[in-house]
Amino acid sequence: MDIKTLQYVMGDSVVGATLNVYTHASYDRAAEQMAKVIGFKVTATQEKQRKSG
Repeated sequence: MDIKTLQYVMGDSVVGATLNVYTHASYDRAAEQMAKVIGFKVTATQEKQRKSG
């Protein structure tokens, strides 16, 4: 769930409260998110090349 939706669901008035209470950082989660970013970048680059080529 994105953080703004979670903020709304939990009734927090500021997103900082939501981030401090309901989120937890870990190496595994960071690695998972970076893999998604890298995958997105590769996909976007391939799509751009396909459209221009």
